[in-house]
Amino acid sequence: MGRVGIVVLSVCLCLLAASASAQLRRNYYANVCPNVESIVRNAVNQKFQQTFVTVPATLRLFFHDCFVQGCDASVIIQSTPNNKAEKDHPDNLSLAGDGFDTVIKAKAAVDAIPSCRNKVSCADILAMATRDVIALAGGPSYAVELGRLDGLSSTATSVNGKLPQPTFNLNQLNALFASHGLTQADMVALSGMTMSQGLRSLTA
Repeated sequence: MGRVGIVVLSVCLCLLAASASAQLRRNYYANVCPNVESIVRNAVNQKFQQTFVTVPATLRLFFHDCFVQGCDASVIIQSTPNNKAEKDHPDNLSLAGDGFDTVIKAKAAVDAIPSCRNKVSCADILAMATRDVIALAGGPSYAVELGRLDGLSSTATSVNGKLPQPTFNLNQLNALFASHGLTQADMVALSGMTMSQGLRSLTA
């Protein structure tokens, strides 16, 4: 994906994240974890140094999370014997483990700071990590408003009909993305990112 594609992608992901809540704001953690953004950025950079797959994997994870129940990190929740979670729905089985690992490592880095422990949501960490991988891939670094709450519910059935399908025609794809305030150009950028992850997974 070229620089223009990355810029378009960053814009549409900003729109996607902003649609999650009208009460998000900058410096949300100023009083409890003022360095949270730099902590997450350092953790993401370390993961990126290990593998470039960190970039498309994190982007696609954020995309799949936001399209189902809003940007609440519910896609990260593990299944239990009594509940099949989002991540185990067939549409999410192709999500690369590096995306989940990026969030897990960033969360661990944040919680390693006593004042930050259990204060920063995984939803916000995923949003910040997505911004950071875009910058690492050569795109712009944009401001991320924070204050998302982690989802308490994650079910495989909630994914049904929420993500693009291989059988969708252009009208169906446009309608799905428009329902999230995204344009056809946004759809092309996100689709290019998804194809990039798939190709890298095949050649890894």
